[in-house]
Amino acid sequence: MKRLVVNLELCYQCHQCVADCSYYYHRGKNNGIERALAKGAQLVVCRRCQEAFCVNSCPNKALSKRPGDGLLLRELLLCTSCKTCSLACPFGVITDDILAYQTTGCDWCLGRANGDVPLCVKTCPQQALSYEEVQEDEQKNIYVINEYLAVKAIKWSK
Repeated sequence: MKRLVVNLELCYQCHQCVADCSYYYHRGKNNGIERALAKGAQLVVCRRCQEAFCVNSCPNKALSKRPGDGLLLRELLLCTSCKTCSLACPFGVITDDILAYQTTGCDWCLGRANGDVPLCVKTCPQQALSYEEVQEDEQKNIYVINEYLAVKAIKWSK
């Protein structure tokens, strides 16, 4: 299955995402992939604490740990961006740019791309986005976030 692949090292060379987005709620805003970037950033910075203070502090139960690898997951529709988790994180890795309040996120161009490359991939000036068949491969620093998203990044490890 093809996935949107975000190369975080290339992506962070821009200070603001300028790739175009075809998602109805993001047209003209150039921020359709921010949620995908936040998920990718979590993979890199999250310390996967055994006792997750961030999860326990959330008043809206918007955070959970992914079974298996303990990656922090945020339920976008429950998160009000109150920043309680940011204050509770003993490592300070949950930053404001990761927790921006958004009512919608990337929908992976489902039903719109029709097998073609998504608009964000075509218009990313850093070529930090690609749309390809990819499997998780720790040797190549490629990590699958979900069935539609993979991230190329150097992951934090204990």
